[in-house]
Amino acid sequence: MSKTFHVTTFGCQMNEHDSERMKGMLESLGYTETAEQQDAGLILFNTCSIREKADSRFISYLQLAASYKRRDPEIVIGVGGCWAQSVKEDVFRRFPFVDVAFGPGQVHKLAEFLTSESLTAQGFFEFEGFTGHLPEKRARSFQSWVQISVGCNMKCSYCIVPSTRGRQVDRPLDELVAEVRAQVAEGVREVTLLGQNVNAYGREMRAGAGRGSFAQLLHELDAIDGLDRIRYTSPHPQDMKEDVVLAHAELDSVCPHMHLPLQSGSSRILKAMRRTYNRERFLDRVALIREHNPDIALTTDVIVGFPGETEEDFAETLEVCEAVGFDGAFTFIYSPRRETEAAELVADFVGHEVSVERMDRLVEVIQRRAGEQARRFVGRTLDVLVEGSSRTDAARLRGRIGHGKVVNFSGLAEPGEIVPVAITSATSQTLAGEMSLLARALT
Repeated sequence: MSKTFHVTTFGCQMNEHDSERMKGMLESLGYTETAEQQDAGLILFNTCSIREKADSRFISYLQLAASYKRRDPEIVIGVGGCWAQSVKEDVFRRFPFVDVAFGPGQVHKLAEFLTSESLTAQGFFEFEGFTGHLPEKRARSFQSWVQISVGCNMKCSYCIVPSTRGRQVDRPLDELVAEVRAQVAEGVREVTLLGQNVNAYGREMRAGAGRGSFAQLLHELDAIDGLDRIRYTSPHPQDMKEDVVLAHAELDSVCPHMHLPLQSGSSRILKAMRRTYNRERFLDRVALIREHNPDIALTTDVIVGFPGETEEDFAETLEVCEAVGFDGAFTFIYSPRRETEAAELVADFVGHEVSVERMDRLVEVIQRRAGEQARRFVGRTLDVLVEGSSRTDAARLRGRIGHGKVVNFSGLAEPGEIVPVAITSATSQTLAGEMSLLARALT
């Protein structure tokens, strides 16, 4: 087998993190990454199983890889991540050309498989270990993902994550601080903390590890010299306590952005989702956050067409989105997931045409209110972490402000620099501006 590899990643930021660790591990074994899948001796997929669309998209990629293997039987195909975990009993029967399959808690087993004397098909699906302990190959040298926990103890009726990533386990606080300190020494300026329920961090330490809270972790990381920005995802409204809200107000490196999943504005539907908060509690958290952080950017997740959702329930979701005025949202039409409670509510499924029509109305509200929120930045000069060239105009640069908004701007700067940009216009999705050379000279 050629010691070259290609990784295709589907899904969330945790999967992006896991893929970086896969790449780092493979390079430590002497493998070289290729840009094209068909040029690789090892074709890997890091999969997602949150929605049916992700499943279908992945399978089409997998079938393409199978065609390469038919031409060259020496090619090894590996499937990791949540989808592999969710169909662990069936993966090799359905896809006999797959050589190795592993769940999110078994990424390290890929190295064991590749270094074994016989590459016979194997599956690894136990919940053990953190990918955060593996070598990493960062997509950008100045930004990093930091896995602070794995798994989730919540029991949302629509969510497959607890069955694919297990119950929550947290990494020791001192270990995380040491990891971030080492990353900063290597040039990292921005870290994003990852967990399925990130602000529940500290409750599920393994025996012998020191306890800590999420707010304490933020304080410890803020004290690291050279760390400019701390982001995190995703918190749960139930666990959004005042100490974390105050950390946003008090700590310079904690970004003025919070992603707070709503899912539905109807208390009845939230109860059916087993979300452990109601409409009033969510709005109370928003009020507390904005009381201490008036300029914070709030983004969210919303599911449309959950089983049993009536027009009245959906109207309540629109009302909450109007009232809060989110800076952005990920919106999804409900997709039944195997082995979840909600998937059994077949009689209550909302028709696809109804869900699509509701989605159109939701997107209109989200985008209109996000556009209104974005206009508050026009006329301000804000620090932008440069990420590279603009995706729409190669002559311009692209980066993000602390609030998470993408900015396309004119100027001269290198990726990884933080530069002042005068914001001249705004849409619901992006900002535009001009880099202030005078302001930069003074920084």
